[in-house]
Amino acid sequence: GPLPRHIQLSWYAAAGGASQPRVQAGERWQFSIRPKAPHGGMNPHGFDYELWMREQGLQASAYVRDGAKSPAPQRLGSTWLHPVERARQQVRDAILAAVPQQRAAAGVVAALVTGDQNAIERADWDVFRATGVAHLMSISGLHITMFAWAATALVGWGWRRSARLCLWHPAPSAALWGGLMLAAAYALFSGWGLPAQRTVLMLATAVLLRLSGRRWPWPLVWLLACAVVVAVDPFALLQAGFWLSFVAVGVLFASGSAEPGAGDWRANGWQMLREQLTITLALAPLSLLLFGQVSVIGLVANLLAIPWVTLIVTPLAMAGVVVAPLWQAAAWGVEGMAVVLQGMAALPGATLQVAQPPLGMALMAVLAGVWLVLPLPWVHRALAVPLLFPVLLYQAPRPAEGQFSLLAADVGQGNAVIVQTRKHALVYDAGPRYSQESDAGHRVLVPLLRALNLRVDTLLLSHRDIDHTGGAAAVLAQQPQAQLLASLPETHELAQLRPLQACRAGQRWRWDGVDFEILHPQEPDPTGQRKSNAQSCVLRISNGQQTALLTGDIERDQEASLAAMANSAALRAQVLLVPHHGSKTSSSDAFLDAVQPRIALIQNGYRNRFGHPAAEVLERYEARQIRVFDSPHCGAAEWNSATPETVICERQRRKRYWHHRVP
Repeated sequence: GPLPRHIQLSWYAAAGGASQPRVQAGERWQFSIRPKAPHGGMNPHGFDYELWMREQGLQASAYVRDGAKSPAPQRLGSTWLHPVERARQQVRDAILAAVPQQRAAAGVVAALVTGDQNAIERADWDVFRATGVAHLMSISGLHITMFAWAATALVGWGWRRSARLCLWHPAPSAALWGGLMLAAAYALFSGWGLPAQRTVLMLATAVLLRLSGRRWPWPLVWLLACAVVVAVDPFALLQAGFWLSFVAVGVLFASGSAEPGAGDWRANGWQMLREQLTITLALAPLSLLLFGQVSVIGLVANLLAIPWVTLIVTPLAMAGVVVAPLWQAAAWGVEGMAVVLQGMAALPGATLQVAQPPLGMALMAVLAGVWLVLPLPWVHRALAVPLLFPVLLYQAPRPAEGQFSLLAADVGQGNAVIVQTRKHALVYDAGPRYSQESDAGHRVLVPLLRALNLRVDTLLLSHRDIDHTGGAAAVLAQQPQAQLLASLPETHELAQLRPLQACRAGQRWRWDGVDFEILHPQEPDPTGQRKSNAQSCVLRISNGQQTALLTGDIERDQEASLAAMANSAALRAQVLLVPHHGSKTSSSDAFLDAVQPRIALIQNGYRNRFGHPAAEVLERYEARQIRVFDSPHCGAAEWNSATPETVICERQRRKRYWHHRVP
């Protein structure tokens, strides 16, 4: 059938490291591609990729096939159909070329000018989030509003210099229209992202009200702006940025902080401090609701970063489009700020993290945050403080003593299972690495562990394949106390991050009445010369009534060895993490007969290139009436030993009409 009009296309580097041709906006290419319906991972408290694709107007995703069996990609020519995107790309490349020795700072400058957030390195994003200044490091509503204010002042100043123009149209009206149009042009050049669109709509609403001569009370103006944005983009209601920006504006109006201050610098400085304190207090509960964390040092960091970024770095970055050497000055400004922010982020207690609370409890805390900044006597404001305690003291449900739970995360083609007992947690494998800048650790496991407020005792890596270790570095960075138990060579890069204890059959420990035992491999492979799948750590978890078996990528030979050396009672398990993602080289008849599982969990990617799980493997499970739950259909799968017949699928629990329904 015909291809969708808009596709998110990825072009991965060749295995041999050959450089890819440079692709520019407006060019026409001929590719051999592998398209897929919009499908993303579905995890508790996780990012909704399928909603994001719908918001962006993307009807499919695909990657370029440029292997030996596929036709080579061919450039057909260049057009001028996308001049704005082409100009953005040229400016971005010029910024990176102008500051070659300061790549990280150049990425921030490029993001401020062109809106390309991908130019900012992941480590820098971590610092910006920890200090609460991430909203400043891309084209946000604050930048566009500041630009509109400056453009309005500039147009008004120039208009008043011409008597003919003033007679033709009043200068105040011309200044408002000019500022709005220039702000819209800036938003368009910056990529016309959703925050930029919302800001332009809000500015347009305010300008039209002002020019119509109406003087509405602030609640009506605020509600009208909300209504206009939602009417144009109904999906805005599902975006964190919408709630943060509109709640912030409403709080400023309600608290009286939006009123103009006095003319002297002391009064203006005090008003800026008051406004930032108001925003910090009011939005802290909302940030906990949306992100599971809030920056404790955000108030101080923003007091330093907001004037520095908006009054120095951003103007220099924008002026660099005309005078290129100013990009170097902007990069120096970014580096100086980064040093201060890194020091602040490293302080103990820089961020407050809590488990993701129930919706009712979270809304109660948001109400308390707004109540605290209203212009009321402090005695009345203090009544809101008790409403914050449930969120701050909330703990995510944990298994009872002697019980355990499994959460097989939806990480695509790879393994990642979170095992919990009453007071302990283990992560079995850390999912794949998707690209140089993206892995399952940062995208899935770290946010999930933060939302559950889990302290991981052990990270167990079954073997060295990248679809099992890709996110390990991110997990270890977030969980500095976690021990590393793995089947890895001693020279592996992860062994440099944490002391490595090798998996060996016979290792046992007991947590909260639950027994853990390593069944394979018999001997570690410190040199890494043996086949990695054959060295997979096999973990058995049991409380005496229920047992789970996590198998990594073992294949038929290892399955036969396990079945032969262990009596049936030792290997039998109610829940089985299907070996090697359902590969045809695993799940042999003898192994399944020895384990006799009732539930099988398969962690595999949607339409993965390996064809996992194989049809003949699924037939073997079906013949034994074993219930199979795979990631594409189930999303993250939750199982608890206290309710052994129940598997909760996140894709069914969070079902929405925009979600992909896998055949």
